[in-house]
Amino acid sequence: MSSKFWTAIACAVLFALPASAQRGPNRGGDAPTQAQPAPAQGAQPQSGQPQQGPDRSAAAITSQYPRDVTTQHSIALPAGPLNFTATAGSIRLSNAQTGQPTVDIAYIAYQKPDADTKTRPVTFLFNGGPGYASGWLNLGVGPWRLPMAGDATAPSTQPVLLDNAETWLDFTDLVFIDPPGTGYGRILGNDDIRKRLWSVQGDLDVLATTIRRWVEQNNRGLSPKFVGGESYGGFRTPKITHMLQTDQGVGVNGMIMLSPVLDFGRFNLQSGLWDLVARLPAYAATAREKKAPVTRQDMLDVEQYAQGEFLADLLKGPRDLAAVARLTTKFAELTGIDPLIVKRYGARLGMETFAREINGESGRVSSLYDARETGFDPYPNSFRNNGDDQLRLGLHAPITQAMVDLYHNRLKWVVENGRYQFQNEQAGRQWDWGNRGSVEAVRDLRQSLALDPKLRVLVGHGLTDLVTPYFETKMVLDQIPAYGSADRLRFEVYPGGHMFYSRDDSRKKFRDDVRGLIEGK
Repeated sequence: MSSKFWTAIACAVLFALPASAQRGPNRGGDAPTQAQPAPAQGAQPQSGQPQQGPDRSAAAITSQYPRDVTTQHSIALPAGPLNFTATAGSIRLSNAQTGQPTVDIAYIAYQKPDADTKTRPVTFLFNGGPGYASGWLNLGVGPWRLPMAGDATAPSTQPVLLDNAETWLDFTDLVFIDPPGTGYGRILGNDDIRKRLWSVQGDLDVLATTIRRWVEQNNRGLSPKFVGGESYGGFRTPKITHMLQTDQGVGVNGMIMLSPVLDFGRFNLQSGLWDLVARLPAYAATAREKKAPVTRQDMLDVEQYAQGEFLADLLKGPRDLAAVARLTTKFAELTGIDPLIVKRYGARLGMETFAREINGESGRVSSLYDARETGFDPYPNSFRNNGDDQLRLGLHAPITQAMVDLYHNRLKWVVENGRYQFQNEQAGRQWDWGNRGSVEAVRDLRQSLALDPKLRVLVGHGLTDLVTPYFETKMVLDQIPAYGSADRLRFEVYPGGHMFYSRDDSRKKFRDDVRGLIEGK
């Protein structure tokens, strides 16, 4: 699998905090033993980035780090004005044994100040990567939103925030958490600490601890609590939920997963059959959307074919010419791609190949994150896709500047000389996956559902997302027992791609579905 692919799917940093006299109200010193640095692995700092050893004085470099700041706001919703507070700040975690600070986690919390905290829900949200801050979700479901579709997907787009009529804030408080090394957060200490934090387990330890710390410091132990994440954040969600339940001592009422990957082991299948079956409905949905709007109901025939005749003919292999002929004819029919091209690939088109060929001779290439969104192919005569992803990278600059503006001008939380790391590419490149073939969250999802019969789950996907295709998750979830009532685990598919909430109708429908989950309807 190409490094470019893993940058896409695994896609997003170095002062200490003040001494205790300088700390804001949401800072403290305890952290789990799991957050301690791992043994040295010989990692070297990146070129141009100074190494911070554990003996470096925090007081010498922390005078610019701000205290937490709470501000008052109001937005206009269809039902009337919504008044709320916004707190921008950080939570410091330290090694439980040595007391050595390891990381400052940045967050933004939106809350209704007049609500009863015994009944008012609170939802913790993070994005994925690994290596992304929570900017995508913050500007998608928070009180302010940024247009993220069509002409807005260009780096020069003016990052003007709008009141979000579909915000979740009118029915749940929202806490957006930036994982280590993203947003305005800071990793403290040396490369051993960084290596631990940029690993599957170290990342989970820190995020679960951060949620517990925020709950305790804000006296929200009695509040209904929900955990949600997008993409790799969706993978994090069941694992963090299970850690909160069994290790941190924090009950969770529900999970919300957006475009998750639940089992990374699928990428180790050398034959690629799982990927081909999983992506075929997304390919067909992309082709059909060129003619008319498409819903999940419109794709049931493709789903049935994908897990039936399509899989059966794929299993026969390329030496069965009759099977290849059937695959070629049907694949071309479903996607509109020239049968000669389909035959050349044996009807086994990977997502990057599909992203070019679905656009024919137009000189454009589809986004892997939403194949309906296209951009110019910088090398239209090349044999491979070499373009930047129009949706993911086209929105990188607008989202970054919108978040900087939000922090500076609305929330009044300014990290002097700091950089907002919307995507930390170094974290993505250096992520320690361990044995990637065994990285999965299905076991934690099963364990959490079985352990708490009141727990409810909503999984949402976009029809035209090629990176985390909806049909793959459906096949995974189909193997999970009901554990009582089948509606405890709800699966929904919306028009759109990876960030399906970028489309107005999908954002409205998803908001209603989330509200139903949180309110138990």
